[in-house]
Order: sequence, then structure tokens, then C-alpha cells
Amino acid sequence: MMPQNIQANCKSKLSLSTILAISFSTIVLAACGEAEVTQRVAPAPAVSVYQINTQEIGQYREFVARTVASKEANLRARVEGELLERSFREGSRVEAGQVLLKIDPAEYLASVASAKADLTSKVAGANGAERDLKRGKEIAADGFISQSDLDKLITNEAQTKASVRVAKAALDKAELNLSYTTITAPFAGRIGKVNYNVGNVVGPTSDVLATLTLTDPMHVSFQVEESLYISYVQEHRKEQQEQGIKKPSANISIRLPNNSLYPEPGVFDFADTKIDQSMGTVELRALFNNPDGIILPGLFVTLVLEGQEKEQMSLVPQAAVQENQQGKFVLVVKDNKVTQRHVVLGRRINAMWVVDSGLKSGEQIIIEGLQKVKPGVEVKAVIKSVDNLTGTISDIVDDSTTAELKKG
Repeated sequence: MMPQNIQANCKSKLSLSTILAISFSTIVLAACGEAEVTQRVAPAPAVSVYQINTQEIGQYREFVARTVASKEANLRARVEGELLERSFREGSRVEAGQVLLKIDPAEYLASVASAKADLTSKVAGANGAERDLKRGKEIAADGFISQSDLDKLITNEAQTKASVRVAKAALDKAELNLSYTTITAPFAGRIGKVNYNVGNVVGPTSDVLATLTLTDPMHVSFQVEESLYISYVQEHRKEQQEQGIKKPSANISIRLPNNSLYPEPGVFDFADTKIDQSMGTVELRALFNNPDGIILPGLFVTLVLEGQEKEQMSLVPQAAVQENQQGKFVLVVKDNKVTQRHVVLGRRINAMWVVDSGLKSGEQIIIEGLQKVKPGVEVKAVIKSVDNLTGTISDIVDDSTTAELKKG
């Protein structure tokens, strides 16, 4: 049996150990509680938001189009001979009537001289036959020549006159061939690469010597569905009947291959007279001024038709738009909470997208800090502005703040 003093010591030791264990547990729990409290009160991440606004925008359609020179001429040799001279620089602008190429004219000068001599001979023969016929008629009345001889004189006179006409035609042809040895520009434009060097022999069977194009103005050709074309014609005819004048129903512009918008507006120029049966489309053509020569023939561009009747539509910056398997979406901030919103986008205007559906004016969408948030989290929204042309994001300076800064 244990003595009472030993039992008392054990009880006191157990009580102290228990107290220490309980105290340690309490401290650990308290620390965990403080960590949880600290985590719960962490500040909300700050994000930049853009407040949706609207702009007057017309309904539009885009078409794949191709640029075509308003005039084009393939320069060919119409007579055979050695190419003696080239009087232009490839790729340069030439004026109408400017001499471009010369073919050796020696053979054709000789042909002209021969044709002139032959014509002179034929004219002399015709004049002699005319005089013989005149004398024959005078003496035939007195019975000095027979009717048969007179008929021969009449026939000879007619034949010599015909030979004169043949000789004149031969001279005209020789002079025409001589003129073909000098190749001039049929209109003002830009001349392309020359396919034959000086010294080569060229002729009617040779390939194109060079191509001359007129690029100001420039044609833009595109195809539209037959149903759309018929609808346009019907609406256009209705406008003519009601107003008595012809008004364009759309603004025409093109977007170049580098996605920049061409500054010059276009006008309708031509509609084909038949439907392409294999494609069910009709070819239309627009005309664009091209004073700086930016547009070259053969470019594939995007032609945009925008209706002249405008309506208020929302715009969003490109930086705010994301995409997943369900389509394009933006992150909307409402009551400091983030929600994901899928949107249907229309045309792109510089750095902005036109919103067909999914957003309305006044709503705020995240444009910076997208990687820091996800739907459902709380954020601190900072409203910023976006340059519609460049997409540059900048702070909004309050007018009162600006005034205080000026005073200070």
C-alpha cells in the first residue's frame, strides 16, 4: 500500500500535466482560429472594369471580295521584229500616249516605200486608161473604132481604177504595220514587269510584253446570294416609287488584309445581268478612289455593307472578351461580385466589338486583372476608360480632382 504523501505528490503532478496539455491545446486552437479569421478578412482583389456604353451603328454584312483594276491592257507585239528600245521604268506611272516600246521599223519602212511606189504606178496607169477611154468615145461616134474596141477601153479603165484602190489599201496596211513598231500607252496608269529584253525578237505569237493597269479608281468585286440581291432590288425599287429619287441604302467600306479599315468610302458601280447557276450568286462591284495607290489589283479584302439606318448598340473592348467551348464570354461585376456572361458579338470596329446580345448599357465588365478572379469571388472594381480606336486603357480623372490639381 502506497503512503499518503506519495499519492498526494502523484495527484499534484497529474493535475499539472493535465493543465499544461489543456493550455497548449487551447493556444493551438486559438491560433488556428486567428488564422481562419485572418483568411476570411483578406482584402478583395482590385480589377479594372469598363462601363458599357452604346453607339449608333447600322446593320451590316461582310463579304469576301477581290480588288480589280478599273482598266487593264496587255501590251503585245502586233508585228514581228527586234525589240530596240524600252523607254519606261518597270512599276512606274506612265501617261496616255507615252512611247513605251519600239520594234525595229526597217522592214516596215521599206514596205511603205514599196507600197507608195506601186500606188504611184497604179495611179499613172489609171490616168492613161481614163484618157484612152475619153479619146475612144470621141472617135467611136464617127465610126473609127468598133464597139468591141470601145468596150475594151471601158474595161481597162475600170480595172486600172480598181488597181489604184488595191494599191492604196496596201499602202495603208504598210503604214499601219509601221505604226505598230511603236507601242504607246493607251491610257495613263502603272506599267508592270517587261517580259522581253531589248534585243529579243518579238511578234504576234509572243507572250504579253508588259501589262498596263489603272488603279485609281479601283474596282472591288464580290458575290452576294441571289435572295439577298432580290431583296435589295425590291427595297430599292420601292424607294424610287415613293421618293422619286435613287438613294444608296448602305455605306460601303473595305477592310484590308492587315485588318485596317480603308479610309475611302465606296459606291456601287455594277451588277451582273445574270445569276451564276453553279453558285446561286450574282456578282456586284464597288468603286473606290485609290489616290495613294494603297490598294493593288488582286487583293482579297473584306467588303462591309452598313445600313444607313442606325440604332443604339453596345460596344465592348476586345481585351475583355474571352472564349471557351460554349463561345465568347465576358466577366461582369455586379454588387462587387464576378459573374460569367456569354455574349453574341457582331462586327468589330477598331478596338471594339459590337454586342448583338448578352450585355446592356451601364453594366461593368472586367478589362484588367482577369487572371486574378473567377466567377463568384468579390472584387474591388476600378472604372477605367478605353480608347475605341487603339484599345488603350487609361484612368478616369474626375473633374473636381482635376480642378483641385490645377489650383494646387
